[in-house]
Amino acid sequence: MAEITISNQNWDRLKIKLQRKYNHLSDDDLAFEAGQEEKLITHLQERLNRKREYVVFTLKKGLLNIENNRL
Repeated sequence: MAEITISNQNWDRLKIKLQRKYNHLSDDDLAFEAGQEEKLITHLQERLNRKREYVVFTLKKGLLNIENNRL
């Protein structure tokens, strides 16, 4: 069970933030459907070469101020 829930609407904004911060991530890397948070976290861990805690923290941070474009 993922520690985070991301709606499709919020994902549209969060995806842009992630692409700005990690410009090597492709659209395929950032493919996501609501309910697939676990799959997203696991994939980002591999692509970013970071621990799970970092990936979850980064996603949560991006969701906190979803209207803000910064991550």
